[in-house]
Amino acid sequence: MYALHYLRNLGFSVRVLETGEDVGGTWYWNRYPGARCDVASLEYSYQFSEELQQQWRWSEKYAAQAEILEYANHVADRFDLRRDIRFNTRVSAMHFIAANAGANNRGSGGGDNWRITADNGEIFQAQFCIMATGCLSSCNIPDFPGLDDFEGPLLHTGKWPHREVDFAGRRVGMIGTGSSAIQIAPLIAPQADSLTIFQRTASYSIPAHNATMDADHERTIKADYARFRAQNSQRYAALDNNPNSLSALEVSAAERESSYQQRWEAGGLPFLASFNDLATSLDANKTAAEFIRRKIRGIVKDPIVAELLCPQTVMGCKRLCVDSDYYQTFNRDNVSLVDVNACPIERITSAGLETAEKEYKFDILIMATGFDAMTGALLGIDIRGRQGLSLQEKWRHGPKNYLGLSVHGFPNFFTITGPGSPSVLANMIVAIEQHVEWIGDCLQQLRANSVSTIEASSQAEARWVRLVNKIANKTLFPSGCNSWYTGANIPGKPRIFMPYLGYPSYVEKCEQVASNGYHGFELRSL
Repeated sequence: MYALHYLRNLGFSVRVLETGEDVGGTWYWNRYPGARCDVASLEYSYQFSEELQQQWRWSEKYAAQAEILEYANHVADRFDLRRDIRFNTRVSAMHFIAANAGANNRGSGGGDNWRITADNGEIFQAQFCIMATGCLSSCNIPDFPGLDDFEGPLLHTGKWPHREVDFAGRRVGMIGTGSSAIQIAPLIAPQADSLTIFQRTASYSIPAHNATMDADHERTIKADYARFRAQNSQRYAALDNNPNSLSALEVSAAERESSYQQRWEAGGLPFLASFNDLATSLDANKTAAEFIRRKIRGIVKDPIVAELLCPQTVMGCKRLCVDSDYYQTFNRDNVSLVDVNACPIERITSAGLETAEKEYKFDILIMATGFDAMTGALLGIDIRGRQGLSLQEKWRHGPKNYLGLSVHGFPNFFTITGPGSPSVLANMIVAIEQHVEWIGDCLQQLRANSVSTIEASSQAEARWVRLVNKIANKTLFPSGCNSWYTGANIPGKPRIFMPYLGYPSYVEKCEQVASNGYHGFELRSL
């Protein structure tokens, strides 16, 4: 949406191709009960329009899906975006056609073009393609035997029905205990006859302590919104996380406990910033992990269930979750937890599922199994660059690109918040705006200098991939978690840490590249 608005204002002809029936992206698809942003509303919002920032009022500290979707619709209406969006249009193939490939294959302008094919057979031509396909938009549905046999509703949290699902009196099974499951479980449990949750890996979750928007706080932020945004942009994740400059190991046990308790009571993702070395020191990380485990044991009454819910992984190497009464949900008599490590799921049946030890019968089965993150949506399209090189082949050992923006061999092709950029480890709205503006300003420069194609050089691409991994390997993020950060949640997917760690340093590098004449890119003129 922002790319359309920004590029249109620069005088470019823009067409958006969108699979959904309307705007909203992830908030259009993820409509499950309890779906809510884990970034504060005053931060998870556009900053490109001061009037929009000042006039839109959020009702809660953490906005729910319906309110964010309402906001997206408001933005679409306010900036007249829908007239340039083709809804209900799924792209199936994108092939680059070089100017020298023969007149019959050229676009209408006779130059280098992308030929874009929709699944309905419709064909589009474009000089530049910007992939705003999302980091968490390709649903992961494990290939369980008998998946098509289940006779009741089989739902995935990432593609929820656009209608209310009635759980009243139903026996509900849910596979997965990641962020979506943690949000949905407390909403389903009071309605359902029973809720059985199948867990492979326990997640760390911090209470949200959500509340109605504090009017005084909102006025204070909006009185100097620009300064608030600028301060956040100099922080690791572009968030108002109030980072602590001290090490967890250089304070007393009592001081450490007090700091964690204050963060726990404040709630949310800023818990990760309790100390400055939670992402780099295993010993420091263990102190935070054990604090959370003590909290879980204090909340969950059944000690066996509590231990199953206590994560044993490094805190933060998988996504830290934010919840409203998730752990309390397991104190209900109608909620049970199954450890699939001890009792693996063997197959889905017509009436439910079977583990190695037992058959379960359900009326509704929910897959809270996450996404083929970062690359799934891109690789789901037949994308072919110069000389027919497919992106699937290019990325067979993991994603390779430059700045997370451009891929060698794929001219005039940009990815927004893709692998190799901070993306999911930053405030996504801020990261999107930064990418859109960098791409838009780049295209403006190309137009002014009659440059027809731009793509990353192979050398710059290789250096960037090494840098992303070098930074990650100085931290605990790649350390032994089956995380979607590394693609480990998808069988057969190459394991490589995909996000760039460090938002301010990333922005600086992007600006340096642009100011140095797009160093690391190959530019070709007509």
